[in-house]
Amino acid sequence: MPDSLVNLAESLGADLHLELTGTGSRRAVLIRALRDAVRTGRLAPGTRLPPYRSLAADLGIARNTVADAYAELVAEGWLSARQGSGTRVAHRAEPLKPLRSPTHRAPSGRPAHNLLQGQPDATSFPRAAWLAAARRALSAAPHDAFGPGDPRGRPELRRALTDYLARTRGVRTDPGRIVICSGFAHALRLLFPAVLPGPLAVESYGLAFHHGLLAAAGVHTHALSLDQNGAAADELTGLKGIGAALLTPAHQFPTGVPLHPDRRATLINWARSSGSYVLEDDYDGEFRYDRKPVGALQGLDPEHVIHLGSVSKSLSPALRLGWMVLPERLVAPVLEAKGEREAWASATDQLTLADFITSGSYDRHIRRMRQRYRRRRDQLLEAIAGHAPHLTVTGIAAGLHAVVQLPSGATHSDESTALRAAQWQGLALDGLSDYRHPAATMPPRHGLVVGYATPSDHAFPGALEALCRALPPEA
Repeated sequence: MPDSLVNLAESLGADLHLELTGTGSRRAVLIRALRDAVRTGRLAPGTRLPPYRSLAADLGIARNTVADAYAELVAEGWLSARQGSGTRVAHRAEPLKPLRSPTHRAPSGRPAHNLLQGQPDATSFPRAAWLAAARRALSAAPHDAFGPGDPRGRPELRRALTDYLARTRGVRTDPGRIVICSGFAHALRLLFPAVLPGPLAVESYGLAFHHGLLAAAGVHTHALSLDQNGAAADELTGLKGIGAALLTPAHQFPTGVPLHPDRRATLINWARSSGSYVLEDDYDGEFRYDRKPVGALQGLDPEHVIHLGSVSKSLSPALRLGWMVLPERLVAPVLEAKGEREAWASATDQLTLADFITSGSYDRHIRRMRQRYRRRRDQLLEAIAGHAPHLTVTGIAAGLHAVVQLPSGATHSDESTALRAAQWQGLALDGLSDYRHPAATMPPRHGLVVGYATPSDHAFPGALEALCRALPPEA
């Protein structure tokens, strides 16, 4: 056979791992290994085997040995061979028995409807635009992009974020103060306790996962009270030894209220006078509906505010891309905590996001999703107003979730009853009590946290119907 045809044939074959063990000739051992691979199902019917030249080279045996083994297994019916199609595993009349399932199998039952907060509509990921951005980014990428990663992150993305955050969120920074990370939780792990040892002030209601992450790092947290104006920033002056405060100023999570301008000023004054830092979690700052945009707190004092953001809500949590906009004196300590090389955020994803932003695709996606989520928010309000007008819905001016407040005087038991009713309707839902800080001293609130971004468009009406059936009736 000419060399060109040999190379073509070998390129069509798949790699095949075989253990040639046991007694007998090389031919007998090879036949036994191939027969066992077919019998156990490791080689499925129709699988194309490597050309005998390739397999002989891989196994270090003679070509004729492989050719003879193939021929015998064809004769026995284990394999089939056709001119131009190569050698394949034969399609046997009796199918292989399925493998036994592991005893630790995960539960198969899933809720029929999902209104959990914190998840964007996965069906809305802009695949075509992202693919186009990836192609452009990879074509234009310098060679060093495929070497060891810079712990600061790709300069293309840091430049793109500098312009984007200034334009849309009022952030004042430059590429040298931005450090790319894999998301908000990664940012917390980098900052605590290596850079900011704590203790730390947090809001009385927040994500339990973050509270647990900080506790695991040995960081003690103090809970600030919350009301209709956001976190009680004036309480910070009475707390001793607090080195930083973690807040969600634009859209308090999960209650949904923005931090009042007076309290924003109080917060900044406290940070300046005490030499402390404010960690600004800007988790869904792009999504606002019935109000003017609330600018980032960082714009008031870039040297005392650490601005934290990611694409988990705007694009997808699967991308694992976030950023820290740091005061100048914290850049070096954060990079030291991160290490000499980028070990978390993919360089190709960073390049793609940079192109996605600079090309305008990110802005177009945000506008499209803002309209979609606003329609869903309106559908949620309409459904609850028609079915349970006695209930109040709050936190609706922005974000991807709302809070259905239970009536005045409701207890934790009432919230639990509503959640059980939701479970009976096949609905995944969170209660407001799940987000209460263990050390909070303010009176507890009770309600349902409804994430209206998660379902696809066709699944959302059914989820709303299930929610309405689970809501408590008027007393």
